[in-house]
Amino acid sequence: MPHVRVAAKAIVIRYGRVLVTRNMDDDGPFFLLPGGGQEHGETLPEALRREFMEEVGVPIEVNELVLVRDYIARNHEFADEDDVHQLELCFRCTLGAAEIPVNGPHPDTWQVGVEWLDLADLDEARLYPGVLTNILPDLDRLPTIYVGDVN
Repeated sequence: MPHVRVAAKAIVIRYGRVLVTRNMDDDGPFFLLPGGGQEHGETLPEALRREFMEEVGVPIEVNELVLVRDYIARNHEFADEDDVHQLELCFRCTLGAAEIPVNGPHPDTWQVGVEWLDLADLDEARLYPGVLTNILPDLDRLPTIYVGDVN
């Protein structure tokens, strides 16, 4: 039976740059916010700390919810499965000053590394969802927002 998968994502911004996972497919590199699916019995902050450690290899502090997105696969051109529906909850997060993000011990399938992308140059990167290109540079001035089912 189809269900909605809940995922927690981290928005880590430092010195005008956002931390992302670098992924590779047939079209080249693409970038995603670190994070992933919530497991039964986990709180969202617990899920995000676990997923972040798996993908980025360092601990984070999970702060406030800042962005909510639906991903309904049948509405997107590059979906592998039409019945996938994911609710992504994006939290502002912070790293300890001495933490150096690297590929974690359990990266996602397409993940090849982690990078800091300059907020001023996001439109030059293949960042998903693409709506982040317009939102992240102004995130500090925005309330928590629901962006809908967007790429």
